[in-house]
Amino acid sequence: MKVTVDYLVCEANGVCVGLAPDVFDLDDDDNLTILSEEVPPGQEDKVRHAVRSCPKAALSAE
Repeated sequence: MKVTVDYLVCEANGVCVGLAPDVFDLDDDDNLTILSEEVPPGQEDKVRHAVRSCPKAALSAE
């Protein structure tokens, strides 16, 4: 599974970071960083939840 972010839409609310901190992070300037485009084993459900919960629908997973 791969996860991507549309940075033009993302407001860095941090919902995804709270739900999947092993995959998402906010840098010192509050910009979203994807720590691993390839979702680590066992993190798929958390990433799917984060994608569904993104308030701006800026995340996608395939």
